[in-house]
Amino acid sequence: MEEFFSGFQLGLDMLWSIATAEPQLAGFLVVFVLGAFSLALITNILRDRKLKRSGMLQVDQMKGKEFEDYLRVLFLERGYHVQMTPATGDYGADLILSKGGQRIVVQAKRYKKNVGLKAVQEVSTAKLHYKADECWVVTNSGYTEPAKKLAASNGVKLVDRVVLMRWMIEMNKQAVTGKEIAASKVKGETNDKEKL
Repeated sequence: MEEFFSGFQLGLDMLWSIATAEPQLAGFLVVFVLGAFSLALITNILRDRKLKRSGMLQVDQMKGKEFEDYLRVLFLERGYHVQMTPATGDYGADLILSKGGQRIVVQAKRYKKNVGLKAVQEVSTAKLHYKADECWVVTNSGYTEPAKKLAASNGVKLVDRVVLMRWMIEMNKQAVTGKEIAASKVKGETNDKEKL
């Protein structure tokens, strides 16, 4: 740990010497870093907006990681705090949700066929590993009968295509309602100004 702090201190000393020796270079570095940060932030916002507008046809075409990102946006809109797990070594969970003191692990399965036993087994294990209160498997498809039986006996919530579509519709209604409220406020302000 001491090596980290000494390396960090050395880095700060080097940055300070650059900033004091060449103020223009320091200014350029600050502008560059702020620009890169702003660009990354804008890119993430635009990506999330695009994902939010996705319908079931787009979801059906997504790759696994993109589906996980879509679910992240969906659950954020549903009021959850969302943590993504690492791409490898996730112990059977793709997302960790928290809301109202509850912790939920989610296994995301973007499939063309029904989801089987393996996903239920993985998320059950993840529940214990992440010390979660609940565990869910979310898919754009359905589930095999053995998967449904195992989920029932292990307390795993299965979210299928029908439920996912309902959540998607709710999210899009909220987005439309929010735009309508904003538009009516602007229109109301315009009407108020015309009355003056």
